[in-house]
Amino acid sequence: MNNSNNKIKSGKSGSLKIIPLGGLEEIGKNLTALEYGNDIMIIDCGMSFPDDDMYGIDVVIPDFTYLIENAKKIRGIVITHGHEDHIGAIPYLEKKLNVPIWATKLPLGLIKNKLDEHGLKCRLHAVEAGDKIKLGVFKVETIRTTHSIADSICLCIDTPVGKIFHSGDFKVDFTPVDGEPIDLGKLAEIGREGVLLMMCDSTNAVRSGFTRSEKFVGDALEDIFRAAKDRIIVATFSSNVHRIQKMIDIAVMCHRKVAISGRSMINVVTLAIELGYLKIPKGVLIDVNKTKNISDKELVIITTGSQGEPMSALARMASNEHKAIKIKKGDTVILSSNPIPGNEKLVSNIVNELFELGADVIYSDIAETHVSGHACQEELKLIHSLIKPRFFMPVHGEYRHLKAHADLAQELGMKEKDIFIMQNGDCLQLTHNRARVIPNVTQADGVMVDGLGVGDVGNIVMRDRRLLSESGLIIVVCSIQKGTGEIVSGPDLISRGFVYVRENEDLMGEAKKVVEKSLERCSKNNNRDWNSMKGAVRDDLRKFIYNRTERNPIILPIFMEV
Repeated sequence: MNNSNNKIKSGKSGSLKIIPLGGLEEIGKNLTALEYGNDIMIIDCGMSFPDDDMYGIDVVIPDFTYLIENAKKIRGIVITHGHEDHIGAIPYLEKKLNVPIWATKLPLGLIKNKLDEHGLKCRLHAVEAGDKIKLGVFKVETIRTTHSIADSICLCIDTPVGKIFHSGDFKVDFTPVDGEPIDLGKLAEIGREGVLLMMCDSTNAVRSGFTRSEKFVGDALEDIFRAAKDRIIVATFSSNVHRIQKMIDIAVMCHRKVAISGRSMINVVTLAIELGYLKIPKGVLIDVNKTKNISDKELVIITTGSQGEPMSALARMASNEHKAIKIKKGDTVILSSNPIPGNEKLVSNIVNELFELGADVIYSDIAETHVSGHACQEELKLIHSLIKPRFFMPVHGEYRHLKAHADLAQELGMKEKDIFIMQNGDCLQLTHNRARVIPNVTQADGVMVDGLGVGDVGNIVMRDRRLLSESGLIIVVCSIQKGTGEIVSGPDLISRGFVYVRENEDLMGEAKKVVEKSLERCSKNNNRDWNSMKGAVRDDLRKFIYNRTERNPIILPIFMEV
């Protein structure tokens, strides 16, 4: 190992625990707890979007069980940046625990908006890159970095056993829109002082080379804007304030007005203007409901929906359901993003619908309308070479990303035994010169949020939803005389998502006879226990349905006593 690691000083007796509760083997719900003695600090508190088979689920958040059990130890949360996968779960945590939050201005504003929506008042503290925060035994220094959202920071944390470096999400962009590049000088200084553990973004660890600068997107957008003869509609992430600023600058250059569409886009733009991150000349911004009064060749609309979200502004435009904007021939629609894995079909559907309405659609396959906000392999190598950690823990990525990042660290000279690919819920225990993994110290499965319900939908409910989606439901209803067990009315069969009854009367008629025979058999055997009767009906009907259709619908018997 590099000689600089010899400068890591032995701390107090005891060990530091690194406990990831989200963000490993996944992209999303990032949350990491650092614990030493009676002090815990938290880095980020994000959410993720549900998988395709999580029917009806709105978002997925980390399991806070460990934090709730150790609530008295928690000194605060430090936020690296304002993306949903790093701040989206904060309201759900704050409902359980009143934890103080430290963040730079933009993410703090986004967090405040979220807390207001949930009716929460929390202790919010603004910091700037270069500030130092004391959280119990932890001394946290915030360091400027570059990412696809303004005000991003990485963290150097002084602990009793040594320095911990957390990269946050980053890329090495020497020509960022705001003119504030990543502070490589500070990172080199930290590396010279000696770093015990580095936790580093692995999202693009499978990609060779460098991530291109945001400047390339600005150049591509300028070419498109200049070539467009009619209305321009641009969909991008609402959080990408730098890109929105570039779009507005180009619009002004091309003598166009700008309208904003989509609730999250309006909220972020309003906040960014208030905080000074967006600078818009007077008279450029107009209400989206007044765009009919502006000539098409003088108008740019910036909107949400770059991921094909069904209820987004762009999706409503594509389906001709937007109140103020109707897509027409001659429109230039730009998708300034790449589809997040899993969203490809949604984006493809939107693109097809826009083409059908006569728009000219430009997306990342056609022009360089998007660049990633995450570091590729050469940038990761640079960070490793500057930080020179004693131990390394890849974070923020699916397993393939974590593995690729671990392999990269080995190529740079780290020993395999000093690299730790972990799972959510594991614990990395550190002293000043040793590290070991303790698996499964706490439960860390995702908690599903469905409407106002948090965690009340589990594996059993999700299994039923999947079965309903795959094979449907048959409800068996009948009324039974109390005492005698005689069937007074029914049985009636109701099909939902299984077959259309009017077109399958023979099948449903035979199924009804199967139920009648099952109930008769129970009556002859003096079996009047309702649970047994329901079980018999369910078993007989399931066998019949499968033999006739090779399907397994959910069968729900409902008996009414009269």
